[in-house]
This record gives sequence, structure tokens and C-alpha cells, in this order.
Amino acid sequence: MLFIFTFTVQSQQSISITEADITSYKLYQQGNWKELIGYAEEVRSYGVDFFYLQARTGIAYYNLKKYRQAAEWFLRTWENDQPEWLQEYLYYSLLYSGRKLEAEKHAGDFSEQVKAKTGFGGRQLTRVAFEAGYSFDPDLPELKTAPHGSQAGVGDDYGEAFFLKNYHFESLDLSHRLSPGFNVAHNFSYIGMKKEELVDWGNRNLFPVAINQFQYFLNPYFVVGKKLYLSPSANFIWGNYDMFLGYINRGERDFYNTTVKYSDIVFSAAAWTHFGIMAPGFELNMADISDRRFVQTSVWLTVYPLSNLNFYFIPQAYFKNKAGSGTEYIASGVTGGAQLGPVHFNGQYLSGEMENFIESGGYIVSNFPGTSKQKLSGSLFFPAGKKAQFVVRYIIHNVSDTYRVYTNLTESNSVDYQYSKHTFTAGISWNL
Repeated sequence: MLFIFTFTVQSQQSISITEADITSYKLYQQGNWKELIGYAEEVRSYGVDFFYLQARTGIAYYNLKKYRQAAEWFLRTWENDQPEWLQEYLYYSLLYSGRKLEAEKHAGDFSEQVKAKTGFGGRQLTRVAFEAGYSFDPDLPELKTAPHGSQAGVGDDYGEAFFLKNYHFESLDLSHRLSPGFNVAHNFSYIGMKKEELVDWGNRNLFPVAINQFQYFLNPYFVVGKKLYLSPSANFIWGNYDMFLGYINRGERDFYNTTVKYSDIVFSAAAWTHFGIMAPGFELNMADISDRRFVQTSVWLTVYPLSNLNFYFIPQAYFKNKAGSGTEYIASGVTGGAQLGPVHFNGQYLSGEMENFIESGGYIVSNFPGTSKQKLSGSLFFPAGKKAQFVVRYIIHNVSDTYRVYTNLTESNSVDYQYSKHTFTAGISWNL
């Protein structure tokens, strides 16, 4: 009797597929999106689920602009059937979730009409961007007159330091698609830097020096399986810089100028994926910078609290492995962004011991002398027409560098000094 009673109560509480279909469709027609989501959850609690219930749930989240949650339901629906009306929903929910490669990968299976409507093509140039910037050290006048030599006890020995004056850079980005879900990015950059070389050797001497640096960055990135993103890259850096060196000429101290050529290289591999409102990632960098080989790793977690790109934040941590020292923590920080109407803001804060530092993506490499202690940046992106976008940035670094004393060509003492580096950049990009 107890079994019969329990079975009867459960039967009375169950919801049939027909009833769920009629009710959910009515809520869909009325645009009661929150109520539809709640009703769908109730229906599934009874073990009832079907194609249109999943699709309507995704549409409800989509209309509430919760695109990451909508995308999960559309992907689940996509596995069962791929009608044309679902293709647009799937594409834009992934695109507005920050999952563009997945959107492109699925778009390869769309109808020609939907491809034309979304503007998706096959092999093609997808993005062109140009950015230029100017950086300067406002602390230079004080550094040039600071008593570093007396602090380090240079005496009759050879004391040397390099002070940043300013630099400018120009950068060109090109991206193209090889196949749906497989893209390649290229970057060509030039940096022209001016420094002041201070030499205390009997007298105080200041020499203007220059650095010319070129960079080529190659980065294929693609999706493996359903949502595993992989991004290997190679960053080739080369250039030359001036130096003034002291020597004894017939018993007198004198200087000569020499040009030194150099090359640095960074190989990187990053992987990340998406779960709900989060996207964890990991990156490995193998580098040879300033004749120092090391391995740097980083981990991060992108969080989208609103389930869309209107607001996100990314805590990050960086580690370095040097020969014979093991792995040690070097820096951490947070990146965040917000969409304010047509304007997008992105900000970043980093703090740590960032010497020869490689930021996530393997693209930005601090390979100039000095250790960045702190970085604070802000970027504003705003549209210019349908396909163009402007960006302006302001970046400030707090940097520590070293005044070195040499006795018989061997470093015998040193003293650190600090300065701030300010950078302004502006650029334009075209998403083709």
C-alpha cells in the first residue's frame, strides 16, 4: 500500500513532454524570459528534457544578455539538430561570450545564407591594426645629478649606469584565417630608444646612446575538440645599441664608442578553456633574453560575472625557473574590463620582480635593462564606423635599475636607483 501511494503521488507530480512543450512555448511567445528559465529548471527536475526546451532556455538567456549561459544551451541543442534558425543564435552567443574561435569553427558548418548574414568567410584576412606610442622618464634630470657614485663608493674605480630618456615604437598587426577555428597572427614592431650613459671614471661623463630594436611575432591559435584553445607563438627580437667604453690612452683616460648587436627569442605555448562564467588558462615561456636562459610560466582565471563581455576580471600569477634556482614566484596582478555603451575600458595592475618579463600571450617582453616593480595601465577602445576601432592607452611602470662599480673589469659594488616610465599610445584596427 505504501509503494502504491508513493507511486501515485510521484505520478501526479510529474510533467509530461506535451505539457512542458505547450507551457514553455507560451512563455517564449510572451517573452517572459526569467519565468521561462525557472519553468525549464522545474521541468528538468522531473527528468523531462527535449530539443525545443533546451533551445528556448538558450533563447531566454540570450535575450537577458547572459550569452555564456545561452551558448552552453545552444551547444547542447546543436548536438541533436542543426536547423538554420539555431545557427545565428549559436554564432552570436559564442561571439558575445569571448569565444570567437569556437563561433568561427561552428560557422564552417552553417548554411550559405547564414554565413553571408554573419559576414563569415573562409580563408581571409581578418584583422589589420596599427599602433604607435611614446615613452619617457620624467625622473631623468634628478637621476643625472644624483650621487650614485659616492653612494656606491666608486672612488678611482669605474662606475656606470644607463638612464632611460625616451623611446617611440610603431607596431603593425595582421591576422588571417586558414580554416574555421584556425587563425594566424603576425606582428612587426620597431622601437627606437634614447638613453644617457653615465660613467664616473675620474670625472663624471654623460654620453647619449641609442637602441634600435626590431620584433617579429608569429602566433597561430586554434580550437581543439569542443573548446580547448591552444596558442603557440614565437617572438624574434633583434637590434643594436651604442656604448661608450673607457680605456687608457698614453696614460690618459679616454673613451671610445662601439655598437653592440643582440638578439633575443621567446617561445610560448598557452592553453585555456571555458566553463560557465569562468575560463582558466596556463602559459609556458622558454626564453633567451640578454644571454640569460629561463623558463617562465603563468596561470590565470578569467571571470565573467554577468555571463557576457560587459564586465570581466582576470587574476594572474607568474613564476620563473632559473638554472639552479628552481621555480619561484615573481609577480601577480589583475586585469579587468567593462563595456560602457560603445566604449570598452580595459585596465591592468601588476606587481613583483619583473626582470626580462614576459606578459601573458608572449607578445609584450620587457627585455631592456632594469626590473619593473609595478605596472599600471588603462586602455579605451571606441568604434569608428562599422569595422574600425580606435584605442588609446596610458601605461606607467615603476622601474628599478643598478649603478655598477667595476674594479679591474670586475663588478665590485652597486647601488640601485628607481624611476618611473610613462607611456602613451594610440592605434586603429580594422576587423575585416
